[in-house]
Amino acid sequence: MKRIALVVPCFVVVLAATTHGQASRIEPVHVSAGTVLTFYLHARLNPTSGDSVDGLPKGTLLRVKMLDSIDSTVNADGTEFHGAVMSGLTSSGELVIHSGSEVRGILVLLRSRSHPEGFRYELLITDLTDQGKSYTLTASLNPSLTDSPVVSTSKAAAKANPKTTESGTTH
Repeated sequence: MKRIALVVPCFVVVLAATTHGQASRIEPVHVSAGTVLTFYLHARLNPTSGDSVDGLPKGTLLRVKMLDSIDSTVNADGTEFHGAVMSGLTSSGELVIHSGSEVRGILVLLRSRSHPEGFRYELLITDLTDQGKSYTLTASLNPSLTDSPVVSTSKAAAKANPKTTESGTTH
């Protein structure tokens, strides 16, 4: 009986330490309001709608000034954010997205096969409103939403992973 009384508290402490340690190893995202970030366009949910935005190729860069601060250590998965497009985008010589267009997005915790803890944070743009017209799309801070290859050395990983913005914020 005494052994069980000793084993249970030890098990609870080990379990709590393991759970806390796993959550803290996921690289956090910290972005201040006013920071300019570069997002990569991935897809439109309705690409056959005939809109001029359909002409924007995958990988098109969206420079967005964040209007809200996001901190993954404080904000929960699914927290919304807002931003404004910094410079217009053209397709076939036509201005498709105007400077100042509003973007809406979310902070997400994605499953990641290449990350040691199995998860990574990402900021995703889900909607863009230009001159009263709304477009549903997907854009992220990474050129691809799929997992990037695992980098074996910490120096190479540090070189490949951090993204520095104009304001010097790293996420």
